[in-house]
Amino acid sequence: MSITYRMADRDDIPVLAQLRKRQLIDEGQSPDMEIDGELRQYFERHFADRSLVEWVAEDGDRIVATAAIVFMDFPPAFNNRTGIRGYVTNMYTAPSHRRRGIAAALLEKLVDGAGARGVRTVLLAASQMGKPVYRRFGFAEADGWMELV
Repeated sequence: MSITYRMADRDDIPVLAQLRKRQLIDEGQSPDMEIDGELRQYFERHFADRSLVEWVAEDGDRIVATAAIVFMDFPPAFNNRTGIRGYVTNMYTAPSHRRRGIAAALLEKLVDGAGARGVRTVLLAASQMGKPVYRRFGFAEADGWMELV
């Protein structure tokens, strides 16, 4: 296995949308409506305004995992001068590539990128499957969220 990592771009949107839908189904949601148009619009809008940074892991020419961080603007606080927080989302690894450290590598890229932007707080809502990865990384449960400060 030779995994490579890169930032996603607009050309990846069709694959990102498919992976997002697989993630939602794995988490127990029922695919009872069409959301392709909404996903495409979401990715286009947030790639354009740079409020979304998404990384992909590739095995050869196939994207096998993805992870994103959305930058959200909150009012400044004494413990967060800019008010900007990162929200980790779209964490998904194909079943064939799980338990190989790919999710952890993607998470590290997201957190490092957030730090480079001056973001001090990273939040996420963890699935049961994802909690062990996040805990190993240092996230702690906080009022229903897992948080890394």
